[in-house]
Amino acid sequence: MSFSGLAHLRIQQSVAGLKWLIVILPMAIIVGTLCAGFLWSLDAATSARFAHPELLFGLPLAGFAMAYVYQRFGRGSDGGNNLIVDQIHEPGGGVPLRMAPLILISTVATHLFGGSAGREGTAVQLGGSIAGAFGRVFRLESAEIRLVLMAGVAAGFGAVFGTPIAGAIFALEVLTIGRIQYEALIPCLIAAIAGDWSCHAWGIQHISYHIGFLSNQADATGFHLDARILLEVGIAGVVFGLVARLFADLSHGVQGLLKRAVPYAPLRAVVGGLVVIALVYALGTREYLGLGVWSPNPADLTIARFFQAGPMDPWSWLWKIVFTVATLSSGYKGGEVTPLFFIGAALGHTLGVLFGAPVDLFAALGFVAVFAGASNTPLACMIMGIELFGSTHTVYIAVACFLAYLASGHSSIYLSQRLGVPKTGAGHLPPDISLRLVRELEPTSVLDLVGRLRPAGKAPVIPVPASQKDFPAMPHAHDLAPTEIGMVRIYLKPRERASGSGRGLFGAKPLYRELVLAAKQAGIMNAVAHHTHYGYSNHGKPQVEGLEIANPDLTMCVELIAPRNMLEAYCRQHGAWLRDKVIIYKHLEHWDIVDQAIVAEEVAAALPEAKRA
Repeated sequence: MSFSGLAHLRIQQSVAGLKWLIVILPMAIIVGTLCAGFLWSLDAATSARFAHPELLFGLPLAGFAMAYVYQRFGRGSDGGNNLIVDQIHEPGGGVPLRMAPLILISTVATHLFGGSAGREGTAVQLGGSIAGAFGRVFRLESAEIRLVLMAGVAAGFGAVFGTPIAGAIFALEVLTIGRIQYEALIPCLIAAIAGDWSCHAWGIQHISYHIGFLSNQADATGFHLDARILLEVGIAGVVFGLVARLFADLSHGVQGLLKRAVPYAPLRAVVGGLVVIALVYALGTREYLGLGVWSPNPADLTIARFFQAGPMDPWSWLWKIVFTVATLSSGYKGGEVTPLFFIGAALGHTLGVLFGAPVDLFAALGFVAVFAGASNTPLACMIMGIELFGSTHTVYIAVACFLAYLASGHSSIYLSQRLGVPKTGAGHLPPDISLRLVRELEPTSVLDLVGRLRPAGKAPVIPVPASQKDFPAMPHAHDLAPTEIGMVRIYLKPRERASGSGRGLFGAKPLYRELVLAAKQAGIMNAVAHHTHYGYSNHGKPQVEGLEIANPDLTMCVELIAPRNMLEAYCRQHGAWLRDKVIIYKHLEHWDIVDQAIVAEEVAAALPEAKRA
């Protein structure tokens, strides 16, 4: 890369960073402030619920009102976190600003009346809603809106949990399994730090958790690895992943069953509220209501209690799953993450007791690993574990999170996640497919399989093998219809900008992107931008892709396919962009597969018309 090219790249990066600060800093401060108000309201609602246990009986009525308001005034806000992920993947209708007050009020109401839910969903939706509003105010384009929405997610997540680095990585990692968009790394980091700082500035304090294992030893700051504990952590990581999958499958499966059984959304919330009340009286405890973060009764099961030694209900993790699925699947608002922290810590405590291992360590591992498996964000959860519990047990945290991620398979609490790189054994799945479609292609739970069983009394059709001679000679049912078209290849450099395209935040846009978008508007059949690793254009100097920094001088090309007259008109129209570019034209043929039966029907239908004429 030439010195001038490198200097130009650095200047562009600096200008872009400054402009992102102008947009993201105020957005993240607003999100952090809203999260502070939300956390304060949540704490007040939880205190009121403990002070007035009779509020539990108002849960069905609150659920009815909540679902009715969303149905009547939500206008798409009911999509929640999945709506934000969808908008990041494919910006379209946008994230409505009304999502922020709706999710904040409804989540506080859920906790006030005793629903078992979390707070991450609210924080993420607050961030996405405010970020969407900023995108509209600054008139950002699609690529910029994606980055701002990701920054909003990072700000909300980092603020609500007090883990800014994990919040930034979560926003990058949650979109697509196995793929991270590093273009958004700096915007998400800025937003997560600013959001967390703003939340703390309002006096909000997060509960701290402590791992006593090795904490009193003089060499606790060094590297520690016990072979027996590592093996047990590996087994626990797989169990954490399976339980994460159980939670996700039950959540989506029960939600689908309720929608089919009770089509009216407000009535579904009433049913869910009644189920929660029935569970409370069947078990004789209210320990599984709300967040499960704290309780005025020291004997109650909370997340902090699972870090302590002593006998506890070994099935508490399963009961929390049941309460949370009953709440969220019937339409109550909140989030899944804090209940997953409770489930993971409870399960980790149970496994620690079973293995004879340090229960506080295993509670901490379950805390982050179950969430890693349920959300497919192992890196973010590993960093969260380090931010919350310190770096002493980094190896154990990483092993638990990574194995939980693999063991959970292609399931998730977020069905809008895309499958970028399959985990294992999924070569038959198409690329970049959403997990919502993955569930349709392959059942992932017992509840999915129930709906796919064949009706009783119908035997499966078993094909009878036959030899090749048993098949009669088949006529060709389809013909080829060739059409003359052409292909144009335009060679240019990735850093070249399209003059007159400065409508968004960054001024003039990359020329190759504008050429593709202009081709779409002109009705060109195909338009593809091809990046290369080595080459040159127009007798220039050969260029090679950098190992760490992209080479802005490397040759690339934009390939257009359409009839020749359309390509000629396109090149004349955009001559200002194409001057001094190497442009190559090549003759091609486009083949259409034509069904002979359909053609015969069309000809037969046309004959009477011709005779009448």
